[in-house]
Amino acid sequence: MSKLLLIDDDALFRDLMARRLEREGYEVSTCAGAEDALAIDPEPLDAILLDLMLGERSGLALIEGLKQRFQPRELVVLTGYASIATTVEAMKRGATNYLAKPVDLANLLRVLAASGTGGVTSPPSRYVTPAELEWEHLQRVLLEHDGNISSTARALGMHRRTLQRKLKKHSPF
Repeated sequence: MSKLLLIDDDALFRDLMARRLEREGYEVSTCAGAEDALAIDPEPLDAILLDLMLGERSGLALIEGLKQRFQPRELVVLTGYASIATTVEAMKRGATNYLAKPVDLANLLRVLAASGTGGVTSPPSRYVTPAELEWEHLQRVLLEHDGNISSTARALGMHRRTLQRKLKKHSPF
């Protein structure tokens, strides 16, 4: 039986995904945040499913520590705010895959079954929309400014509230 750790601050999503994965034969432990995850005994895991945004904290900052502590074959970053910039950053930090929410269970199971391959699920080939280009640009600049909204807004030449409004909208992907 494969052991998974699911780290997500959304209790409804966390409980639903844990039940679904348990029905598929996985042994699932869940945590609401970074502190809970790091308090678990450091035993090897087959996979970690990590939410990109854990409240005010970025899951990106946890990747290296989680990999060292649990040595998973697969570390999948899950996010409702997918962007190329955060995907690249997650991979640089050691994630093996990156999936956008809502996560399709069949797709997640395919990724988990292919553990050890380290392949990224490729997006469908199509034209990029202007909304997607804007989202990518905002995410890239936000990442360059370490998530600081005020600094990012100044760099983009826009009002801080306008940037916050744009970031609160879900990803156009």
